Amino acid sequence: MTAEGRAQRTKDTGPPRTGADEKDTLRGFLDYLRNSIADKVADVPEPQVRTGGVPSGTNLLGLVRHLTCVERFYFLGEDVDNWPATLRPSAEDSVAGVLADYRETAQRANQIIDACADLALPAPRAPRRGAAPSMRWVLVHVIEETGRHAGHADILRERIDGATGR
Repeated sequence: MTAEGRAQRTKDTGPPRTGADEKDTLRGFLDYLRNSIADKVADVPEPQVRTGGVPSGTNLLGLVRHLTCVERFYFLGEDVDNWPATLRPSAEDSVAGVLADYRETAQRANQIIDACADLALPAPRAPRRGAAPSMRWVLVHVIEETGRHAGHADILRERIDGATGR
């Protein structure tokens, strides 16, 4: 292992210290996972960042694009016509652009979360969809979805350059 690989291996952050209430705790863990996946993608060169690392074609840039769509759907009420397509970056997608879009979407989502006075209230819902789930359910689901894909990103990144850690 190279010295750089060892330095990256020791770059690990533990779970966040969050606020005392439920919403602060949930949002703290969501922000932690958002940062983790963004960090996995931030310095990966082309074409590795968009090259599938497993037979399904899953790639780092596609994971961030997908999570951006997930947050827009669940927190901002935007519809998604083709979920599988959200995992495939276009030739025009750049790392900087996809990450900026993800961070901006997360910031907008946090405003919606912060404005929610009661997590039992419905979250925003895309038109043509059924009844909205509670904001509590949405927060837990998006944490689960982001955590799942952060794990995928961990494996993909390690396959690219050996970097590990959160």
